[in-house]
Amino acid sequence: MSAKRESHPFWGSNAPLSTLASAALMIIASARLAFAITAAGALIWVYGIAALVAAFAKPILPLKGRDIVWVFLSSFLSSIYLMLFYFISPYLAMETLFIIILVPLSFIGSGVCRRIADIEPEEAITKSLIEALVLGGLFIAMALIREPLGFGSLSLPGGSQGIVELFRLGDDLYFPISIIVGSSGGLLLLGYGLALFRRFKKQWEDDQ
Repeated sequence: MSAKRESHPFWGSNAPLSTLASAALMIIASARLAFAITAAGALIWVYGIAALVAAFAKPILPLKGRDIVWVFLSSFLSSIYLMLFYFISPYLAMETLFIIILVPLSFIGSGVCRRIADIEPEEAITKSLIEALVLGGLFIAMALIREPLGFGSLSLPGGSQGIVELFRLGDDLYFPISIIVGSSGGLLLLGYGLALFRRFKKQWEDDQ
């Protein structure tokens, strides 16, 4: 498989959707729009700063055991993001704790640091940020579908209040739907999304 196919941020073999950790993160983070926005911010923070360190600290990093360095670095950056986010919105930080914990796993599973090891720092940072934006954009897109159907509302991060709902429909009307969307709805959407992803990915590979 060519390097172009492997490195494409959406259709490549190393695309965010190709990792199990990213798929699990998508199911959880896309439950509400506020969660998706928080997760997207964590992805951009971890992917961007880790790529910056990987690009400029490459000469001093050990040749063996670099994966351990990436584990500690991504976990540390994720902890810093959680701490900063806690000062802004403590309630939402507590609600999204598990989501933010999964971000380093998504970063390590993507193998982005290994792919940017031999390219220029500017290009490395750009590629890493593009992957984070693609994954975060998918979270937000799925949340825009799941939350209105499942909760009859649409939410945003609301500072010290936790979550601010832009609107909310009747709870009684949407209670049965919320059970479906909250439990199996995410898996169904992920299944349809992966099916479409593989179909279009195959077409893209055939055109190369």
